[in-house]
Amino acid sequence: MKRYDCLRAVAPRFGDELVVTNLGAVRHEWQALRPHPGNYHLQNLGLTSSMALGLALALPHRKIVAFDGDGSLLLNLGSLATIANQHPTNLIHIVFDNECYESSRGAPTATAGQADLAAVARGCGFTHVVTAKTLAEFEEGFRRALKSNDLYFILAKVEAGAADVPAAALDSQENKYRFVRYIEQSENLKILTSTLSRASDPHAK
Repeated sequence: MKRYDCLRAVAPRFGDELVVTNLGAVRHEWQALRPHPGNYHLQNLGLTSSMALGLALALPHRKIVAFDGDGSLLLNLGSLATIANQHPTNLIHIVFDNECYESSRGAPTATAGQADLAAVARGCGFTHVVTAKTLAEFEEGFRRALKSNDLYFILAKVEAGAADVPAAALDSQENKYRFVRYIEQSENLKILTSTLSRASDPHAK
């Protein structure tokens, strides 16, 4: 099973869900399939789960989907315990496990040995844990997760390798502002303020 095939299979199911992607090829693959302002592409390994948790807690009425990787999650395993204890019912945490650090010349991760991230999630307290080894299993797991009003962890065992898609034409700053502005508009919130306008206002404190 290939990661890109998984993404392509579920992309049509997305509406206004907010998506956080891990760094590396997954961001380019997802951006090619769904170039949406509700995508946030992280540039730091290990923070996908934490970023998704923060969004889920801040916007409890909105579905949040995290596209994580085994290498990334292994750098922040404690986040699984935090997520399980906070139990945001609007979060779907998907981990594409290719058993290697694909962006670092394919060095094997601990899941190439004995580590089982689904078992870790279950041990941390996730009640809905799916291990998908076929595309059909992944599609069914995601369908149930999207329909549910509960926290889900989906471990997708995928092959190493990236799809031949164009690189995402967004730098980190442009992506950040576009993502935040989308949340502001869709949620009728004010998140960012201009420091320039405050600096030019003599009455600003």
